[in-house]
Amino acid sequence: MFELKYHTPFSWTEAVMADFDTFLQDHAAAEKKASGMAMSMLSHYPDRRKLVKAMTDLALEEMIHFKQVLKLLIDRDVNLGNDQKDPYVKKIRAVFRNGRDEFFMDRLLVGAVIEARGHERFSLVAQALPDGKEKEFYAAIAKSEEKHKNLFVELAYEYFDKNEVDIRLEEILIAEAEICKNIPFTAALH
Repeated sequence: MFELKYHTPFSWTEAVMADFDTFLQDHAAAEKKASGMAMSMLSHYPDRRKLVKAMTDLALEEMIHFKQVLKLLIDRDVNLGNDQKDPYVKKIRAVFRNGRDEFFMDRLLVGAVIEARGHERFSLVAQALPDGKEKEFYAAIAKSEEKHKNLFVELAYEYFDKNEVDIRLEEILIAEAEICKNIPFTAALH
């Protein structure tokens, strides 16, 4: 449906693989936050029936992913860890425009771009992992993120003019690429 403007280099994957336990802790936190974001969306837009249904399903799916990551942590004898502020999310939230409709569109499109970045990076993790349950899990999670990316764009098309959505999506993709170029690589999703 759309392509990211910045492609994560292998050095990010190396940072993740060098401290995979920390990456798992960050991934668990990201899944919790994604579930919370979906709940926030349906709470803020209760009159948008398609959105409410989609975000209900998404919130549940993200919590299932959280539970799966938690199992990986427990299997590795690693504690859940404290949630950390995500500099990527903080910076990308700065692209939100004022105005009810503009803010709503931006929430959907930023959600799509964040899911697209997750798809890309979870795919890289899956490629780097040795054969086994963790590799299979990350391949499945990557596919799920791609589905979510498309869901957010489809919802934007549902509520807004397609041409306006496409123009704004391009602007957000350009901003997101700049954000990614300037954030140091750590054992974190973003």
